Amino acid sequence: MGQTTSTALITSRRDSNLSSQRSKSKFTVPIIPMQVEEQTEYVLVEAPDYISDLPDECLACIFQSLSSGDRKRCSLVSRRWLRIEGQSRHRLSLNAQSDLLPFVTSLFSRFDAVTKLALKCDRRSVSIGDEALVAISIRCRNLTRLKLRACRELTDAGMAAFAKNCKALKKFSCGSCAFGAKGMNAILDNCASLEDLSVKRLRGITDGATAEPIGPGLAAASLKTICLKELYNGQCFGPLIIGSKNLKTLKLFRCSGDWDKLLQVIADRVTGMVEIHLERLQVSDAGLVAISNCLNLEILHLVKTPECTDIGLVSIAERCRLLRKLHIDGWKAHRIGDDGLMAVAKYCLNLQELVLIGVNPTQISLELLASNCQNLERLALCGSDTVGDVEISCIAAKCVALKKLCIKSCPVSDHGLEALANGCPNLVKVKVKKCRAVTYECAGLLRMKRGSLAVNLDSGEPEHQDASASDGGVQENVGEFHSVPNQMPLPSIAPSSTGRSTSFKSRLGLWSGKSFAACTFRGWSSGNSSSRG
Repeated sequence: MGQTTSTALITSRRDSNLSSQRSKSKFTVPIIPMQVEEQTEYVLVEAPDYISDLPDECLACIFQSLSSGDRKRCSLVSRRWLRIEGQSRHRLSLNAQSDLLPFVTSLFSRFDAVTKLALKCDRRSVSIGDEALVAISIRCRNLTRLKLRACRELTDAGMAAFAKNCKALKKFSCGSCAFGAKGMNAILDNCASLEDLSVKRLRGITDGATAEPIGPGLAAASLKTICLKELYNGQCFGPLIIGSKNLKTLKLFRCSGDWDKLLQVIADRVTGMVEIHLERLQVSDAGLVAISNCLNLEILHLVKTPECTDIGLVSIAERCRLLRKLHIDGWKAHRIGDDGLMAVAKYCLNLQELVLIGVNPTQISLELLASNCQNLERLALCGSDTVGDVEISCIAAKCVALKKLCIKSCPVSDHGLEALANGCPNLVKVKVKKCRAVTYECAGLLRMKRGSLAVNLDSGEPEHQDASASDGGVQENVGEFHSVPNQMPLPSIAPSSTGRSTSFKSRLGLWSGKSFAACTFRGWSSGNSSSRG
């Protein structure tokens, strides 16, 4: 009952089939009546696609706020997204191996708005040559920044052709390349808007009397920053430095030769510099006396320049009274001490940051610095045999504006650290490393008394490595790494890891023998910048 005609027929057929098979098998199958369900029609209503209504400019703004990986994934959504993502990418970092050449045309047809380009090659691989660089320059005529790393196949001719096509260049950096003075002069002669120049290990520069001078060129009028690193004949850049009348920052790292005479000419012609770094350089007090002509100097780094003494530092302090940041690595030479520091305390009243490594100040100079330099916010004392509990207690009592304090390898004990519990009212961070007389119990008590104070302690003992890491010391340094934005891997062209590994080694200077104070202040500055953003 209740069955339709078709259902009854099917049931009768099943019954007859079952009756004929009963003699063959004892197994019976229950008969379930078939029911006819009412069919319901579903109507699919598509939701409006608001993203398709967005203008290309709005979608490009969204892409620019994404990470490199997210941008790559977005480019796979549709042809429109692929086009907009490519046209809105202004920064690109590529593995500059020789097999990049066949991809140059298609690559820069898609990314036709690139203004910042990094070409990095593994030192064990063959880099791109002149042909690839020229092809890139033809398609990137609006390039404003170029970074070359280990592109040893590039020659002077290739650099000259590139410079003629990319005259809007504002920042140029090269390291471990093989082109020479002619290629560098081509950049300076054609790129009249160049503001920032960084050269490291340029192997094509010849030595001796045959060395071709570099500069000044058209770029001398616009250059604001020059950084030279590990150059065997870096003094051939003398004409460029002397001709850069608007130069603000000069950094010289591990460049051979006597620099006193050249610094005298530079300081006489370029008096507007505000930042000077001298590291592992053959320079004496004569060079520092010459630098004192830069009356607007605000930042000075003297790192491992053993011929510099208190005499040169006194000359700097007396004339460069706008000094805000002073870093001195005395290299345990004991040639800079109380006399030079007391001159700084007397004349440089705007001092905000002081880093002393391998220098032995006493309570006399530290007390004068604390009393006179009321704006001192960051202080690092590393490898100082004379900085003990008395000196730290003096700092705690006198440095009212101090926010960040770093102490490494000094004879400081718990007594000195306890003085910070009631001193330095604006202190927010303390880092102590390799001061074996300071215990973790004292650091814990200091945290309890000043809840807002971050205390990082590493006594240098292997058994306390885990405790040190939990305090945030290791994590802070690791957190300083920044990936190269907008790196684009290709099927056969993987992004270069050379720059990443170099950054990794330099950032972890805390473990690789680099300055603990430098890593500390780098971490603090990066933290401050991120908090502002």
